Amino acid sequence: PLPVYARKDVLNDLRERSPYCFIEHPYPGVPSFKLIEIGDEPFYINDIKIEPLPIWHFKLLINGYKIGNMAYITDAKTIDDAVIEKIKGIDLLIINALRISHHMSHMSLGETLEIINRVSPKKAYLIHMSHDMGLHAEVSKILPENVEFAFDGLRISL
Repeated sequence: PLPVYARKDVLNDLRERSPYCFIEHPYPGVPSFKLIEIGDEPFYINDIKIEPLPIWHFKLLINGYKIGNMAYITDAKTIDDAVIEKIKGIDLLIINALRISHHMSHMSLGETLEIINRVSPKKAYLIHMSHDMGLHAEVSKILPENVEFAFDGLRISL
């Protein structure tokens, strides 16, 4: 089974949306999950400490995660000051930037760059982008030196 670490509401939603995955005798080929409820406190996977970071996807509370000196935040629209303080000065920030223009539930490039400026990571990678972001070669010209677009197959050493 694939372990899934999530808050109780997310696990309940997964059970409701995919009930066929949780029946006693599923048919062949159905994914198998091991659901592991997490809260606001850090948890461990093997010996790796993972700290949930509460963030907002419009009005929906979701989690980003801090793992060592790296933070992974996607689907965010708003990040509270307490989270900014918790990740300030980290080595690596992986964060969403949907597009140049405003969006109701995702940060725009400008909003993301403001967060990156406040956090001051050594390096930041932008993820969760849409086709409305613009051309890679053009938008890359306006990014700060420590900020790049992530890409499929990118490998990061921590």
